[in-house]
Amino acid sequence: MEALARVYAESLFAVARERGDLDTVRDELAQLCDAFERDRDLEVFFFSPYFSSQEKMDGLHRAVEDADPELLNFLELLIEKHRMAAIYRIRREYEDLWKRENRRLDVTLTSAIELDPSVIEEVGAAVERQTGREVELTSRVDEGIIGGLVLQVGNMVLDTSIHNNLEKLRQSVAQAA
Repeated sequence: MEALARVYAESLFAVARERGDLDTVRDELAQLCDAFERDRDLEVFFFSPYFSSQEKMDGLHRAVEDADPELLNFLELLIEKHRMAAIYRIRREYEDLWKRENRRLDVTLTSAIELDPSVIEEVGAAVERQTGREVELTSRVDEGIIGGLVLQVGNMVLDTSIHNNLEKLRQSVAQAA
């Protein structure tokens, strides 16, 4: 299902890029997915095999007003091919493509205590300098790491937490025994 979502997202992204509508399509796709998440009945209607494609098309045109025409065509295709259930994955894939295109990078900084905002800002600036990309930084607290920091940059993790160091020590002791 992931590969299928990637193919659909790449197709939608290519059309949106060609038309200069990357942001519009991104926003409208997000609004649609958010509406599905908020309204279980709407989600069931569009994802259920018990409703015909025509009923879903009619419902789509009633539910979605003033949408980007290419996005509307795309949604009609998903309905026609019985692929609406992949819309959340398609959104994630599209979002990843959009971030890559706009040189954005997700960074998560985890600490055992609440960090001073200036420290968080410094970390974000350092990652931006190192990567040459704009950082979307999220800071969170996890007392389970005991101390130190865990920095997740994209899909790479730098773990300098005390918990991680203790775990490494435990593993080396276990191997030595």
